[in-house]
Amino acid sequence: MGYKTLAACVADLEKHKRLLRINNELDPYLEIGAVQRRVYAVGGPALLFTRPTGCRFPLLGNLFGTLERTRFIFRDTLDDIQLLVRLKLDPRELLRHPAGLLKAPRAALHLLPRSVGSGPILQHRTSLDDLPKIVSWPRDGGPFVTLPQVYSESATHPGFRNGNLGMYRVQLSGNEYLQDVEVGLHYQLHRGIGAHHAEALEVGKPFRVSIFIGGPPAMTVAAVMPLPEGLPELSFAGLLAGHRMAMVARGGRLPLPAEADFCITGTVNPNRILPEGPFGDHLGYYSLVHDFPVLTVEEVFHRPGAIWPFTTVGRPPQEDTSFGAFIHELTGDLIPTVIPGLKAVHAVDAAGVHPLLLAVGSERYTPYDLRRSPQELLTIGNAVLGQGQLSLAKYLFIVAHEDAPELDLHDIPAFFRHLLERVDWRRDLHFQTRTTMDTLDYSGDGLNRGSKVVVAACGPALWDLPTVLPPDLHLPDGFSVPRLCLPGVVAITGPPCTSYRPGEERELERFCRNISPGSPVVTFPLIVIVDDSDFTARTLNNFLWVTFTRSNPAADLYGIGAATVAKHWGCSGPLVIDARSKPHHAPALEDDPEVERKVDELGAPGGPLHGII
Repeated sequence: MGYKTLAACVADLEKHKRLLRINNELDPYLEIGAVQRRVYAVGGPALLFTRPTGCRFPLLGNLFGTLERTRFIFRDTLDDIQLLVRLKLDPRELLRHPAGLLKAPRAALHLLPRSVGSGPILQHRTSLDDLPKIVSWPRDGGPFVTLPQVYSESATHPGFRNGNLGMYRVQLSGNEYLQDVEVGLHYQLHRGIGAHHAEALEVGKPFRVSIFIGGPPAMTVAAVMPLPEGLPELSFAGLLAGHRMAMVARGGRLPLPAEADFCITGTVNPNRILPEGPFGDHLGYYSLVHDFPVLTVEEVFHRPGAIWPFTTVGRPPQEDTSFGAFIHELTGDLIPTVIPGLKAVHAVDAAGVHPLLLAVGSERYTPYDLRRSPQELLTIGNAVLGQGQLSLAKYLFIVAHEDAPELDLHDIPAFFRHLLERVDWRRDLHFQTRTTMDTLDYSGDGLNRGSKVVVAACGPALWDLPTVLPPDLHLPDGFSVPRLCLPGVVAITGPPCTSYRPGEERELERFCRNISPGSPVVTFPLIVIVDDSDFTARTLNNFLWVTFTRSNPAADLYGIGAATVAKHWGCSGPLVIDARSKPHHAPALEDDPEVERKVDELGAPGGPLHGII
């Protein structure tokens, strides 16, 4: 059966030589996070820091740092969950009709949490000030809980069936928070807790929130699962753990996981907001200071022998990359059952997940038409952008399954090549010019505000993609250093963007205007204007990160031979993306050189990380 406690998981990983104890004294301020990032980058073991400076609790990092280790942690239950997926069993039906559990696979018996009168979590009380204070990046606004399980219930229909367990970042101190009394709750668009907040506003009273840290590893994974509305995360945690989740029932209070390592409980006044941040985020930048809800803390508990799990959030790939890969393994087969015609979808981690979504769908509307053009693909694309967190996608590239049945969606160069060979920029760009955007994405025109574009391409190849740069590639003044990123894709260093006119950048307009029809550059269907083309073209991940995190489609897409016909914008020549850093963009994350030198010392002969980093 799965682990019932985090300590049991740690002991098992150590037994199987998948965990390393670090007994050197290291500072939770920058140093421990830097070690975790370096070990993650080389696919290293989980890390137990036994002597964090100024902290009496051991810290656990890199627990889910490799997909292979994540599979190992849940090895007892993966087959059962995959069986449920294959049977397309809807756990929500089992919750509505518990008698059906008798006919369901054995794993479904673990859906219902188990109510208990007490548990280890209630054995010790402490304070916010006593909790570990991990700061990962130099400009972070304070210490954050980076693997929280934030639990809330409906104010009007309480109970776990209407509960939400999500991973929303929690700022423990700093800014204007009352010391040892308040913590910040940063939750973004399309998060379940938002519905509970809206209900509390409607009834005009605070709502209860509890923050769990540690406990059965299945609880941490359940908090990040994109589950269908109506399926409680606590139920999925039971499936993944292989046992019913033991929850301590407390009259008038939210239940607490009996085996959690830490719990912070309190209430949220739905009308009270305070500045939260900045914080290093999963796009590779700092999310800046904005107003978010506040939790007024009532109780802080911890179990005997409590362990504090943490991760670092930063430019991908990071530990949450393994989360994403594991979630895809569990749920990927369900995607075609949600949207008719959709074959597969891939949120590109290297581009920050939400900025770039790749998809394959059917194109069956007029199979008899020899002049095939996107039709069903557009229907599918609209449906994708209406699905939960998929709706946060900024760029959605979708191609037809019929054109290449063997195309691997995770072979990104092959996907780009297939799409760019078939794209017609006069026809295949479909914009939403003013809509929602990922809260952490600062390429738009305000918090949560930006645009989207669907690029849908099908039919015969239209472009012969260049695979080398022509020697006579002359560019307008101020544009230089062309570099090949992928077949048909060239990055060019442009003038710095010191002022910004969305959709009317004079330098970009000048570039497009001064490219002649006979220029070799027009043989490239995609041109990206960047601050540093050498950096952008150095790796595939650099190209994806720069291009799709630093551009807002409606504001930053230009074209050679651009025209608007019946309000449809397109271009007869290459598409040009302005992916330069703009004045309103958030700063990129950078390591502290002095801290990195200390990490290097840990990897030297005699150091605990020698032979690992």
